[in-house]
Amino acid sequence: MSDNPHKTAVGLQYDGKAAPKVIAKGHGDLADEIIAVAQEHGVLVHEDQQLSQLLSTLELGDDIPKQLYVLIAELIAFSYVLQGKFPENWNNVHNRVDYKA
Repeated sequence: MSDNPHKTAVGLQYDGKAAPKVIAKGHGDLADEIIAVAQEHGVLVHEDQQLSQLLSTLELGDDIPKQLYVLIAELIAFSYVLQGKFPENWNNVHNRVDYKA
């Protein structure tokens, strides 16, 4: 049982072409289950109560609103960096990121 019945989780799917879509959402125990399944499959989880509350107002299958494109793009890009994924033409000009090509 969830420690926080008001906990909200929203799962997004991004195919690299179209806008990210809402593929899962839930509150309380269901939120815990969504998070657990994501972690079991190696999906990075970002905790932001305000963002998840906003995204939870969308229906399953909905694209994220255009107003969130930049924020979600930054989260996706950061998750790629955490996984050691970089674009082919990426240039580490400041030498601040250690990675293996």
